[in-house]
Parts: sequence; C-alpha cells; structure tokens
Amino acid sequence: MDLKLTTNNDGAALTVALNGELNTFTAPDLKTVLEEKLAETDALYLDFAGCDSVSSAGLRVLLNTFKKMRAKKGTMEFMNIGPNFSEVLNITGLDVVFNLK
Repeated sequence: MDLKLTTNNDGAALTVALNGELNTFTAPDLKTVLEEKLAETDALYLDFAGCDSVSSAGLRVLLNTFKKMRAKKGTMEFMNIGPNFSEVLNITGLDVVFNLK
C-alpha cells in the first residue's frame, strides 16, 4: 500500500496527515517531506488517523525527526494514534518519548 502525505503549514506550525502504511518503501517519502519543511517549522503535528501500520523504518524516520525538532527546541506531537500503532509504541517504550495526543 502507498502512503499519501498531506501537509498544512500554519505559520511556523506544520501538520502532516499520513494516509496508508508507513513502511520500508514509504518511509523515505515522509523523510523527504519532513526534511524539506523542518527548517521553517517550530511545531510539527503528525496525524495518523489514516495510518495504523508503522514499521521499524517508519519509526526510524520519526525518531530522527524528533531529535531534529528537539535540537532546535521545537515541538512534535502525534495525533489520532490507532490501536496497532499505539501497541507498537508501548512495546518499544516510545510512548514515553513521543508526545501523543
């Protein structure tokens, strides 16, 4: 399955809605979009309403993005986490790293 990314810039805030699977094949697409937009972003909101499947490659992109946002003293929040992704975050201990809404 593909991953469709929809972005919405609101000043220095960026919302990215993910629709599809975040996996080995689609994680580079998310990485590219985020790298292009992070320089002018102070707050990043990732909306997972349409994405409930995240692989280790997707987690790697999310962790690297989190580190970049933290280094620039920005914020990063996950919204609309589904049960499958929530379970992955709980098992890996990342539920205490990421800000989940």
